[in-house]
Amino acid sequence: MQQNLPDASEGGSENLPARSDERKVAALTVARNQQQLSLDLRTGQETGEDDDQINLLDYWRILVKRKWTVLATAGMVSIIALVSTLLTTPIYRASATLQLERSSMQVVQVGGINTEGSADYSYDANFQQTQMELLKSRAMAMRVVSNMGLLDSGEMDHLWPGSTWEKLSTLIGGSPEETDAPTARPAPSKGKDANQRLNALAGAFQGGFSVTPVGNSQLVRINYDSPDPLFSQRAANAITEAFVAQNLERRFDSTSYAKNYLEDRLQELKLKLEDSERKLVAFAQKEQIVGSGDESGANLMQQNLGSLNAAYAKAKEDRIRAESRWQQAPSLRGTGLQNAVQDPMIKGLQESRAKLLMEYQDKLRLYKPDYPLMQQLKAQIDEINKQIVGEEGNIRSGIQAEYQAALQQERMLATQLSGLKDEVLDLQNRSIQYNIFKREVDTNRQLYDALLQRYKEIGVAGGVSANNISLVDRAEPGYKFKPDMKRNLTMGLLAGLMLGVLLALAFEYLDDTIKRPEDIEKLLGLPVLGAIPLLKAPLTPARALEDARSAFAESYRSLRTALQFSTDRGVPRTLLITSATPSEGKSTTALVLGQYYAQLGKRVLIVDCDLRNPSLHRSLCVDNDQGLSNYLAGAIKPTDLIKPTSTPGLMYLPTGPLPPNPAELLMGSKMVSLLTVATEKFDLLILDGPPVMGLADAPILANLAQGTLLVVHAGETRVAVIKNAVKRLHAARAHVVGGLLTHFRAEDAGQGYGYGYGGYSYYSYGSGKPQLTSR
Repeated sequence: MQQNLPDASEGGSENLPARSDERKVAALTVARNQQQLSLDLRTGQETGEDDDQINLLDYWRILVKRKWTVLATAGMVSIIALVSTLLTTPIYRASATLQLERSSMQVVQVGGINTEGSADYSYDANFQQTQMELLKSRAMAMRVVSNMGLLDSGEMDHLWPGSTWEKLSTLIGGSPEETDAPTARPAPSKGKDANQRLNALAGAFQGGFSVTPVGNSQLVRINYDSPDPLFSQRAANAITEAFVAQNLERRFDSTSYAKNYLEDRLQELKLKLEDSERKLVAFAQKEQIVGSGDESGANLMQQNLGSLNAAYAKAKEDRIRAESRWQQAPSLRGTGLQNAVQDPMIKGLQESRAKLLMEYQDKLRLYKPDYPLMQQLKAQIDEINKQIVGEEGNIRSGIQAEYQAALQQERMLATQLSGLKDEVLDLQNRSIQYNIFKREVDTNRQLYDALLQRYKEIGVAGGVSANNISLVDRAEPGYKFKPDMKRNLTMGLLAGLMLGVLLALAFEYLDDTIKRPEDIEKLLGLPVLGAIPLLKAPLTPARALEDARSAFAESYRSLRTALQFSTDRGVPRTLLITSATPSEGKSTTALVLGQYYAQLGKRVLIVDCDLRNPSLHRSLCVDNDQGLSNYLAGAIKPTDLIKPTSTPGLMYLPTGPLPPNPAELLMGSKMVSLLTVATEKFDLLILDGPPVMGLADAPILANLAQGTLLVVHAGETRVAVIKNAVKRLHAARAHVVGGLLTHFRAEDAGQGYGYGYGGYSYYSYGSGKPQLTSR
């Protein structure tokens, strides 16, 4: 069947009918598509939903897609863990328990410590850590090695049978002597002196020794690991015994050292005290200084000065009192003098006179004064008065004598005191050095007494305090500590899964190809018009299309429907099908779309525009002797080149011979004339174009076509390449209606595509599950 087309070669482009309305509509459509693309890209950049937010479902799909990488890595690591566990020498652990008290019970009081049978059981982390470090010290290891006799027995030389690497080397045919010695085994001791051998054995012995504290207690657990359970038991018990003994020795050694030190100091202070006393006595003898022996250390002369000073003060007081009475005596008479003196004789005379005066007054009432009896009484009274006057004179003389005696006593004591003061001052000048010697003697005596007391206390308390390190549990024969098969396999499986997940994510990150339909929308900003599943060999597209209910056929029908809504005017009358790189499914898509539109009763023409590597004629089994290149070169009419196909309503225009200048031919006016005339005669014109990248053909055809469908090979086309292809098409002012994902594998895209794009189980509703794989 042939269509009658006008000869475009005769009239040229100037004679073509005008298509201004269609050009305007196409330009508006292209502008709207570019504006929508820029808005979509700008919106995606502003929101940052794809870049900033973490979509856990995407990570899950990656892991499902690369599940075999994860499982294989986990299996390999688990096998390595299993082999390593089986080849590892069994290690047995024996444990003993010690109690580390901060201070032991005190029996006597030394240094002010409360010793009434009390002990301090408070927890001290610093003390416990110190004791643990002492347990792990090299000196302790050397002591245990010596106590166990390992230096002579050579038991540790053959205790370790070999490392995992040595066993593996032996299994694959190697020799243990060819491998390096394991670090846990002691270095050979032959040819070394005893100290070097002991150091080597101590270092090896420390490799199996560990100390672990029991939480919030004074207990520590001493562990020893070795291939021999009995040796582990012996080693753990030997460590505990050696540590307890070392602690006791350290306590006795410290006491002994303190006693020796105090003995030396006591002897030194004793000699120093004797020398200072000797100097003090010699100086006192030389200067005639005699101490009284009291606490003040005052000498006899100072005591005499004090006594004399007190006597002088008292004499002065007596002299003042006597002088006061002597000065008052001349002015005193009668009772006043008697009251001042209090003399008993005067008092008696006064009493006698008082009696006589009373008697005289009584008789005066009876007798006259001249009466003899009255004269006698008066004479007696006068006599007593004379006696009182004489006695008062004696009293005044006595007061004067007393005053003179007190004055003389005061002058004598003042003279003596003045002389004694001069002597004391002279003695004080001579006692300066004496006091220096005496203070030195007192200081030395105090130091000597204090050290002597401390020495006696240490001698009493040196060995009576209990040991603050005690053994709680002795070690039993060692139990198998490692390798732990269950633990190692679990850790190996977890490590393998983690490594597998990291590898899967790394592979996915390195794989920058388009794999899912969402990638086209997210990375290219193009609508997805369909996804074509990958056919499993030896299934071909022709055989897959024979079953109208297959997923392959249904996916192309879905593409046909999507093209109906790609523009506001339906399917573009001129549709270019291209791709970024070769072999992405352009020709198959052009042929199947042409067949499906022809089945709808449309007149469809497929033009093979790939003037460099045509392939559509092989699929249609049509010769390619003449075709589009002949028409563009002006050698033949297009009506003579269009060929019918087996599908009613579908016509085909082959490429013809390959020209040397395809781009120049496609840019000529004949190509525009062909498209203009063909759109008038056919309902749909499908152009099977060449790849975009590296060629100028596809952008030229995209500019001429009303719509361009971009085909993307899933898992093969790189993102950078397809982005550059889209940029080239937009630069050519092409109207890209959308993208088509071919060779799509739902399992490669991850979980979530079984019902939608991926598995197409819903598409293949009548033929069972489709066979999907690469072709």
